[in-house]
Amino acid sequence: MFLNDDFLLTTDVAKTLFHDYAKKQPIVDYHCHLSPQEIYEDKNFSTITEAWLYGDHYKWRLMRANGIDESLITGNGSDYDKFMAWAKTLPHAIGNPLYAWTHLELKRFFGIDTILNEETADAIWHEANTKLLEKKMSRRNLIRNSNVKVICTTDDPIDDLHYHELIAQDENEFRVLPTFRPDKALNIHHDSFNTWLKALEAVVGYSIDTHQKLLDALEQRVSFFHEMQCRLSDHALDTVYFAKSDTQTLDAILIKARTGESISTDDVAQHMTSVLLHLFKCYHDRKWTMQLHMHAFRNVNTAQLKKLGPDTGYDGINDALLMKPLSSLLDAAEQNDALPRTILYSLNSKDYDVLLAMMASFQKDSVMKIQLGSGWWFNDTRSGMRKQISSLAEHSLLGHFVGMLTDSRSFLSYTRHEYFRRVLCELVGEWVDRGELPDDMSVLGSIINKIAYTNANELFQ
Repeated sequence: MFLNDDFLLTTDVAKTLFHDYAKKQPIVDYHCHLSPQEIYEDKNFSTITEAWLYGDHYKWRLMRANGIDESLITGNGSDYDKFMAWAKTLPHAIGNPLYAWTHLELKRFFGIDTILNEETADAIWHEANTKLLEKKMSRRNLIRNSNVKVICTTDDPIDDLHYHELIAQDENEFRVLPTFRPDKALNIHHDSFNTWLKALEAVVGYSIDTHQKLLDALEQRVSFFHEMQCRLSDHALDTVYFAKSDTQTLDAILIKARTGESISTDDVAQHMTSVLLHLFKCYHDRKWTMQLHMHAFRNVNTAQLKKLGPDTGYDGINDALLMKPLSSLLDAAEQNDALPRTILYSLNSKDYDVLLAMMASFQKDSVMKIQLGSGWWFNDTRSGMRKQISSLAEHSLLGHFVGMLTDSRSFLSYTRHEYFRRVLCELVGEWVDRGELPDDMSVLGSIINKIAYTNANELFQ
């Protein structure tokens, strides 16, 4: 039956592992894009469209593929019409995780078991919106009722973290911690770099006219984030570079950027390498864990980028070479004993074996110092999760895996943790049925609990 208690659980072992172990574990959502302000203000959503479709480029891509007009996706169409457009699209999405996730969210958060389509949409719209008025559907209550204990948001170095501070003062059931995301400091070739740098100058209180001053300013912000209980950094390295440089050249590159001159690929490589290696040491010295999200290929549709801006569903997968520049970065840090704990994600699943082979060359000092991150973005499908889990198991230590994250802007996305846990238990159950693992629930259950919750809770302190 569709989304019954045992969906995805195809063996008796899988059912036991999920229901007796994984299901009851709390959630550490160590990478997401929720707004700390929204969490603090704790408002209810006005409509299911606001909760579901605002900012969700996963759904937007499918709606465009279904021929939905942009006015009903990111435009000025009414919330009702946008919801109806999603309902019109969903029946064609069988096999896509969004089909299961959509109905799982209806079931878990709203108690609605009805299949969403054009015929049922109006009734679901009214029922869901009525329930959204209840206090238990406020943003914080959605978090509490999902058994979430820790949320790590994604925060720019210039952020004052005011809302994190406010949340810490009056929230006792879960924690909301910042994550240091310095992408704008790295992307010296972007048009927005100068505007961002001026904002950083205002925060640190001095002019940044040399490369060293930029490094000093970033370290100052790392220290501030550390005081605010941050223990994670995150980087979007769509293309990984490695190029050695010198102070004079790095200063000249910064001046070029500040005066609006053209920045070459070599300039970008030298700037990024220097900034990253400095930050690696900052993270290492503070015992942070660093996340590198690699190989997205962003904004492939220039016309739509100009109309709608970034992060609107026009991104792809990068197929550039990864091993040489990434291993050179990690090696340069390691030579100075400045390589932090690291989680490596690639949007291109063909990189998994490359990353796993490389990771083994840098393991030391702690359990799984270098990890392969969960199936991310285009890979958080059932098959994508199974591929990531299988690759990690075959080449490293699955028992130390830190598990799933939402990488989401939606307060309803915690069902993705349930989906992941079911996929994990399904796969381990298959291994037992084939005789590859012993049918020992005390051993396997402990590993499932660790992957679901304990490993992340311990690794991120």
